[in-house]
Amino acid sequence: MQQKTITTDVLDIAYRDYGAPNGWPCIMGHGFPYDVNAYAEAAPIIAQAGARVLVPWLRGYGPTRFRSPATLRSGEQAALGADLLAFMDALGIARAVVGGYDWGGRAACVVSALYPERVVGLVSGNSYNIQNIARSMEPASPPEEAALWYQYLFHNERGRRALERNRRGFARQLWSMWSPTWAFDDATFANSAASFDNPDFVDVVIHSYRHRYALVEGDPAYAAIEARLAAQPAIGVPTIAIDGDSDGVNPGTAHHARKFEGFFEHRVFAGAGHNLPQERPAEWAQAVLDVRAAAS
Repeated sequence: MQQKTITTDVLDIAYRDYGAPNGWPCIMGHGFPYDVNAYAEAAPIIAQAGARVLVPWLRGYGPTRFRSPATLRSGEQAALGADLLAFMDALGIARAVVGGYDWGGRAACVVSALYPERVVGLVSGNSYNIQNIARSMEPASPPEEAALWYQYLFHNERGRRALERNRRGFARQLWSMWSPTWAFDDATFANSAASFDNPDFVDVVIHSYRHRYALVEGDPAYAAIEARLAAQPAIGVPTIAIDGDSDGVNPGTAHHARKFEGFFEHRVFAGAGHNLPQERPAEWAQAVLDVRAAAS
């Protein structure tokens, strides 16, 4: 494994590179509040099967940096998808197996839906991960609303200050609530928590959780992508979607099957919470290999 950096129009994207340089391309994305360590065990398994596995730090995380202070520190879904596409372009990757969970899964879903010619296959934690912003003010069930407490906190300035003052405390609270059966230790958390010291972390997170409820404007640079996502496009690339049956923030997404066309399989990882690849690295890696096989 090597740590490298590639430059796009907007970002200097830091990433981990596993496997042979001529391996088949596989790009995996982490979520909030996690980082590339989510794939520390899964990526070598995939690489051993012949892949070149690339795991970038998302905008606002770890060593990834914005190139200009004038760029809006947006966390909107269109920006995440555009970053993934720009990452592929910068590395000269025409097509790849893509995947992820939470924010990283959202980026993979955006590219799979809008640019299917760039995707061999998709592994998506929590299935169809494209936000329906037009319906974001529709209430959910009481248990679902309770699980989203952190999003509502981030809608106001008290939430911004709270996150700024105690990034690690909030992240650890969410890790514990979202993966109640995962007995991670202090060292495991600390390895990822360093990524939250990125100077743009708070701004990107706050913008993400406000934009998805249409509380703030997005970056005009991504308006065309957001307009296409508003139509809630189906995903037509071969897909394996995964839920954990102990996920403390997502109640399950088997009903998302209608949003996928072509090969689609939904799997449930027994005893797993929200951080699927880190909690079940071997099973996640197998899903990547299986979706590639299905695409062949």
